Amino acid sequence: MVTRSLGRPFGWLWTAYAASTLGTWFALDAFPLIAILVLDAGPAEVSLLSAAGLAAGAAVAVLLGPWVEFSRKRPVMIAMDLTRFAALLSVPAAFALGRLTLVQLLVVSVIVAAAGIAFRAASGAFLKALVPPGDLLVANGRFESTTWTATMLGPPLGGAAIGLFGPVTTVLADAASYLLSAAAVRAIGGKEPRPTRTGAPRFRAGDLLEGWRYILTHPALRPLLFNTILVNGLILATAPLLAVLMLGRLGFTPWQYGLAFGAPCIGGLIGSRLAPRLVTRFDQRKVMLTAGAVRACWLLGLVFVHPGATGLVLVVIVELGLITSVGVFNPLYATYRLQQTATDRVARTLAAWSVTNNATAAALTALWGLLAAVTTPRTAIAMAGLLLLATPLLLPRR
Repeated sequence: MVTRSLGRPFGWLWTAYAASTLGTWFALDAFPLIAILVLDAGPAEVSLLSAAGLAAGAAVAVLLGPWVEFSRKRPVMIAMDLTRFAALLSVPAAFALGRLTLVQLLVVSVIVAAAGIAFRAASGAFLKALVPPGDLLVANGRFESTTWTATMLGPPLGGAAIGLFGPVTTVLADAASYLLSAAAVRAIGGKEPRPTRTGAPRFRAGDLLEGWRYILTHPALRPLLFNTILVNGLILATAPLLAVLMLGRLGFTPWQYGLAFGAPCIGGLIGSRLAPRLVTRFDQRKVMLTAGAVRACWLLGLVFVHPGATGLVLVVIVELGLITSVGVFNPLYATYRLQQTATDRVARTLAAWSVTNNATAAALTALWGLLAAVTTPRTAIAMAGLLLLATPLLLPRR
């Protein structure tokens, strides 16, 4: 395993990533859980909350892509962290005053989603400029390892915190994580030159579409986009349905729900650490294609979840297989995407990618919420699992 240092600036960027990621996973499904446990929301309302936040956040973020591309990336990242901190802090404040509503949860989710897209676009462009091309896979592998470590620890601890201190505790912790992230980004230091444009005005309407135009005309990025947005969208669409099913009809407690999704994340840590080793033995693209195909085979197993210890073990096994294959795929795909994207298109491409991913997830989440309301959550999960089996056909073959 590669252990070489990527330098002090990358260390601070990694610290920022770790802080915000731990906060995010500590607050796994915080808004759906608050909607269910505090506001007595049903499957349709929970799905609508998740979908509307993603969709509106993506719409706002469309305007942010060109601004991010032609701005210094560190100030953008700090501003987006502070924006998310302030928005999330309003939720426990409203809860303490007895004024928390679904509308406020929706508004906050829109702000957090839009700021998250802008932050990821800026950090991706910053990473490509910060790290030598040969070290991109190492850097993305470390981010991925951090993600799964946080995912492994965050949900069980978050579920326990909800049980001990109330449902908005994790939101408060998530807000604090963005404040820590902003401090770490600021600590990177150094002077960052402002991106320049020659022979063009500061902002053009065409900039809004440049990211999509670049992706859709690129022979490798186009199929990769379609694959990733469908896989992510179908997985995310089933998350609120599984929460309603497990926390409602099947009688699992919040800590059991957190454990079911926290323990399998050891697979993501293993997968992300395996990715560089697999690339040294096999072709990078072949490993990415194989992992991308394997990750599509697991979701259907969640149809068979049932009450009791064996049902909990079933969820853990299915999630372990899914997360391990995702842990291998994600750093390879993130590296491949940066390698294939021109330097002066990175921020707009990543913003367009995130907007498309969020919008697709929102549409599929809303659709699957309606499907679950018409049929059952279990039936809707089964249909998502069947569709997921076809997604490997969309991976780039050449």
